[in-house]
Amino acid sequence: MSKVVVMGTGTMGVGIAASFLAYGAKTILLGRDPNKAKLSLSKVEACADTINPTWRDSGAQLVAGSIADWSDWQNTDLVIETISERLDLKKALFTELDQRVPPNIPIGSNSSGFPISDIAQGLATSHRMFNTHYFMPAHIVPLVEVVLGENSDPQMAEQICNLYRSHGKKPVLVKRDIPGFLANRIQHALMREALSLVQEGIASPDDVDTAVRYSFGFRYAAVGPMTQKEISGWEGMTLAAEVIYPSLSNIQSPPACVMDLVNSGKTGIAKGAGFREWSPEEAAQMKQVYEARLKAAFEVLKIAPELN
Repeated sequence: MSKVVVMGTGTMGVGIAASFLAYGAKTILLGRDPNKAKLSLSKVEACADTINPTWRDSGAQLVAGSIADWSDWQNTDLVIETISERLDLKKALFTELDQRVPPNIPIGSNSSGFPISDIAQGLATSHRMFNTHYFMPAHIVPLVEVVLGENSDPQMAEQICNLYRSHGKKPVLVKRDIPGFLANRIQHALMREALSLVQEGIASPDDVDTAVRYSFGFRYAAVGPMTQKEISGWEGMTLAAEVIYPSLSNIQSPPACVMDLVNSGKTGIAKGAGFREWSPEEAAQMKQVYEARLKAAFEVLKIAPELN
């Protein structure tokens, strides 16, 4: 049985813990407040139930504890930090873990904004420290980015990838510590163009969504962009690129159409408004629809074997 320690009891920590528990791992959820960690266990179990309703049959264990007091590192396969997205807090925690966790145990950070090279800077065991970056909701979205820092051990990174594969995830190894890692760079390239099209009045937000979901987004549930072009042929892509690339957006900051929303507090469903208004009922319904579609897409991804 694998053993994983997750530090942080927020939404990401709960989802990450659930993704291991559902696949039979002994899962330890640690928080600054051990009582809050205990109260979070029911959320972890509920998320695990949605992935694998029979996880209890595997003998998987779920334990809560305190970040400050935890000392049972025996047979631990991975430690993952998911605390607040503040560099000072993460650096302080990793400095502690550098001393407290045996050096053979890899330590990951779920940070999406801070590279592991900065978090682990100057630490004696920075070779076993990595970004292990998930996407919300962490218990459903299969991808985990395992990112090498300046001193990270590539062999240990491969071991982490294998651990994730054995627990139902799809890891990718990002070999250099660059802003945005891999998936977010691709995602933001798309968002820059999408927001520019809205800003220029060429398409509405709803039409952007429809164009993505029912064209290449629909195809990408079957194969990724590189394989899709292997199927359709690179010659057509290169000819189109010569025409399209010069006109693509290269703005260096988000356009006014989204900054005006952010500055006025209209940041999306949680605030009741973004590009559109959201009633509490509509917000709850959309979250349910979103999760249901993600689960259905996850099942689609299991169809037919992967080709190596």
